[in-house]
Amino acid sequence: MKVLISADMEGTAGVVAWEQVIPPELAVRSRPAPSEYEWARRLMLAEVNAAIRGARSAGATEIIVNEAHDGMRNLRPDELDPDAWLISGSRKPLAMMAGLDETVDAVIFTGYHARAGTPNGVLAHTWTGWVRDVRFGDVSVGEYGLNAAVAGHFGVPVVMVAGDEQAVRQTQELLGEAVVGVVVKYGLGMTAARHLHPARACAAIEEGARLAVSRAKEIPPYQPAYPLPVTVTLDNAEAADLACGVPGVERAGETSVRYLAENGLELYRRWQAVIQAASGATR
Repeated sequence: MKVLISADMEGTAGVVAWEQVIPPELAVRSRPAPSEYEWARRLMLAEVNAAIRGARSAGATEIIVNEAHDGMRNLRPDELDPDAWLISGSRKPLAMMAGLDETVDAVIFTGYHARAGTPNGVLAHTWTGWVRDVRFGDVSVGEYGLNAAVAGHFGVPVVMVAGDEQAVRQTQELLGEAVVGVVVKYGLGMTAARHLHPARACAAIEEGARLAVSRAKEIPPYQPAYPLPVTVTLDNAEAADLACGVPGVERAGETSVRYLAENGLELYRRWQAVIQAASGATR
């Protein structure tokens, strides 16, 4: 069995501040905090290694860890479980879901967070700080939805999500209760939380991954009805102007754009193009 782990950071137990999750060399709007970032990345790594152990104990024969957090080079390769492959670097196909294809049997999300604007969602956002909302039809989604959609294109189920309470709740609401959810902290606002001790969080993730991989064949992939209208609300009109330069994208409101996706792969690739174009707006 081949398992892909998409590893984000904001949903890690113990993490509550942007300074803890932004690599110091990439800090622009927050004050760099190298010491906090260093221990936070160790907590992220511990949770990933726990997921690897759980997947392996359930029979996974190949495990790929895809770095899915800011800069995508936060995991130290020398401290990653040696049984896993690591994909790192930011300019890679499928971004947070690099390594995905039809040979993968199951996907696990670690360190995931809630969608932009979620009350009590710890460090909640969707991809960037300037995306206000993403909707599949009338359904608001976060990164979990975008990533599950491209996994579904290849017929691969998301079998587990680990993160804060809101991230787990939102993922299961979209993908179904069969997806194993591991809550490692409970938000008390956007930048405060009640956490499991990291050791307990890792134990829960290991057991969750074992259970999720063992029943992967029972969990269906996320495959919404296509063609699917995707609406992206951005932070300003200039960003929407720039996004409309992407073929197939049209204005849907003052700061919103829309496109019609024929399948999950097209949905994801056009989303990436919209974000790339909109990133050029003045902020």
